[in-house]
Amino acid sequence: MRPFQKFAAQEASGGILLITASAVAFYLANSRWREIYFHLWKTYFSIGITDFSLSLSLEHWINDGLMAMFFFVVGLEIKRELLEGELASPKKAMLPLMAALGGMLIPASIYAIVNHGGPGMKGWGIPMATDIAFALGILALLGKRVPVSLKIFVTALAIVDDLGAVLIIAFFYTAQVSWMSLGAAGICFALLIAANLLGVRKPAVYVVIGIVLWVFVLNSGIHATIAGVLTALTIPACSRIDTKRFAQASRAVADELEKSEESGDISAISSAQQSALLTLQEASEKVQSPLLRVEHQLHPWVSFLIMPIFALANAGVAVEHGLTSLKDPVSLGVIFGLVLGKPIGILLFTLPAVRFGLASLPESVTHKQILGAGLLAGIGFTMSLFIGNLAFADPILLSTAKIGILCGSLIAGVGGWFVLQSSK
Repeated sequence: MRPFQKFAAQEASGGILLITASAVAFYLANSRWREIYFHLWKTYFSIGITDFSLSLSLEHWINDGLMAMFFFVVGLEIKRELLEGELASPKKAMLPLMAALGGMLIPASIYAIVNHGGPGMKGWGIPMATDIAFALGILALLGKRVPVSLKIFVTALAIVDDLGAVLIIAFFYTAQVSWMSLGAAGICFALLIAANLLGVRKPAVYVVIGIVLWVFVLNSGIHATIAGVLTALTIPACSRIDTKRFAQASRAVADELEKSEESGDISAISSAQQSALLTLQEASEKVQSPLLRVEHQLHPWVSFLIMPIFALANAGVAVEHGLTSLKDPVSLGVIFGLVLGKPIGILLFTLPAVRFGLASLPESVTHKQILGAGLLAGIGFTMSLFIGNLAFADPILLSTAKIGILCGSLIAGVGGWFVLQSSK
């Protein structure tokens, strides 16, 4: 449980920063500094030289660049869960898989019904997402009122949701495709797979090829963040030595250090200790997979820096028309999808699965707690804002969608907290 507890703690702490960044963005967008705030994200920056430079606005550097790293970590989490986590076996995976399926289909259907034939129809993917940081943050506030097994279920559900969001972005929110750039991206991906098959374990190799892949995907018309997921899927997930051999190597190093301590020659002690410690360092790298090492190193940066910056750039929405914006079909579709569609979809798909023996409830988890988890899954925020940016080029529609995302996520979060708080 220790790795999960650390992961959940980081996500929960990151959720606090997300709330703070979102509040600051909302305040700035509706203050006397609003013009400076909106103008800042439209400022262009270039990287490179002459014909090989890449010029994007600060908003695009964040949404296409920094968020590629976010999706890279998402890809690592998905791969880890599929190999050794809650999605590693059909029996374990069935409940979160069914919950995520219902939690995507029903919200999208509700949104489509509300916006049928209207200009906002393209935003049907917005209420399908779950923000794992906010969800785990609220579960952390509830403490021992909710079992750890429910937190694991919500995490697995959110990760499957993320996988669904990646596929939706790739297939439904892609601009006109440049086949030449896509072919070059395919070659880069093939090189990453080859590096994995050849046993290359240096993360730097995958990072360099991954950056080139990102550039080609960016120019292909497919959203650049997909490059992050593709790179993550090629990171080796196996260790070179098992824990038994690592323990033997560690004992040998300890013995060597003790012998060097007995010799009395300071230079001999230093030389022997250095050799022993290098041996231990190599063994440490071999016993831990590159996937776990990279995820461990990057996860704090994503939780405490990248996601708050994304929120600061995207959560700012000017409420010029007050509550009238909430009457727009786009806002209503998002709110109904997140607040009603998520819990209804999750219950509608999980209860029959449990009833007919296809899945089982996690230990100590009740149906009421599944309802509360379904409401928390309605906190779309990060991924919903991201899909909203892809769905709407019209700033009015995007602003209306953001209002719906903020209101819907707030209602879902408060509702989930009350349900779970009273569940015991």
